[in-house]
Amino acid sequence: MTDTISCLFILLFIYAAISKLLAGNTFKEQVGQSPLLTSYSSIIVILIPFIEIFLSILLIKTKTRLAALYGSFGLMVLFTLYIIAITKLSDYIPCSCGGILESMNWNQHLVFNCIFVVLAIIAILLYKPAKL
Repeated sequence: MTDTISCLFILLFIYAAISKLLAGNTFKEQVGQSPLLTSYSSIIVILIPFIEIFLSILLIKTKTRLAALYGSFGLMVLFTLYIIAITKLSDYIPCSCGGILESMNWNQHLVFNCIFVVLAIIAILLYKPAKL
């Protein structure tokens, strides 16, 4: 089960990172338009895809998988809190997600993120270190 959840996170993060990197200027523009992220947009545009790729690499390796699951949990919680904050505090809500995720409305995106938060918790609780 932990392997399957790790694979789901790898697919999600690689897909999201590549979508953001391929849409570079659009992603930067949308993050810059976010009322909560404007001040940090230049760092976020670089940091988020890097973190997504880094976590994906850590999820592949069994020695670093547990740390990567905690990182994935943290990142998904942050994304989820951002969605909650932006929908409660702002009238204008730019979507800086890429690809198919961009076609979701904010409620669907919130449910999607919550599912991944729960998956991370399940994987962490079920994680068993590899036997040497």
